[in-house]
Amino acid sequence: MQLVVLGSGTSVFHPRRAAAAFWLETDSGSLLLDCSADAPHRMAEENLDWPNLDAIWISHLHLDHCAGLAPFLFGIKWAEGARARTKPLHIFGCAGIEKLLRSIDDAARAKLFEQRFPVEIQEVAADTRGFELLPEIGAEVLPTPHRPESLALRLTTKEIKGLVYTSDTGFSEPVAQFAHHCNLLILECSFFRNKPAQKHLDLADAMRIAQLAQPRKLLLTHLYPEWDEIDLESEAKNLWPGETIAAYDGLRLTVV
Repeated sequence: MQLVVLGSGTSVFHPRRAAAAFWLETDSGSLLLDCSADAPHRMAEENLDWPNLDAIWISHLHLDHCAGLAPFLFGIKWAEGARARTKPLHIFGCAGIEKLLRSIDDAARAKLFEQRFPVEIQEVAADTRGFELLPEIGAEVLPTPHRPESLALRLTTKEIKGLVYTSDTGFSEPVAQFAHHCNLLILECSFFRNKPAQKHLDLADAMRIAQLAQPRKLLLTHLYPEWDEIDLESEAKNLWPGETIAAYDGLRLTVV
């Protein structure tokens, strides 16, 4: 499984960090984790096969995580690489994502769902215990203390015990338990210290989750501009001895 960081930033515009989006290339197909407004162009910049993207996961309805969905569907209508496509595009996500998309579609008369291929939307309830995002890729979700609909996602395959994407979250012991002993934990770390919002994490919070979860690798993302002058990996090492990676746009990782 290959991970490409498309957006390691936040809703605050930044010259080197797009808003949240992560591409996963697997043996079963391709999967996009969150789709910020920046994501469609970032997929093209990274030379990814976006016209044949298999599935999209949306964690919650903040626009820095979902505002690229409508532009993606609008753009793919006219993409040369998608003209022969017949396989469905699966959109999985939190409660409310279909209403949001259809509201945009109705307002703009964009015909987003009139594609050459089926667009299938499945909203995932917070108490869903198991489903497949792609063939042979099991998924489960857990609510996070951020927005009422916010969900963390855990993916498993025959080879990988777990890839966990928290998206935005405040500190939560259940989130740490959900990520226990996963291969890769993609964890928000919005602020260095003295966080201004309880429903996000600062470094101390993130390292408390790491200590409880004990992931094989920890990828810290959703980084506000205050991180620009701080060595995140060194600061993290002072609080947790495990392998911590500071996300940046264009980072590519093999998940093992």
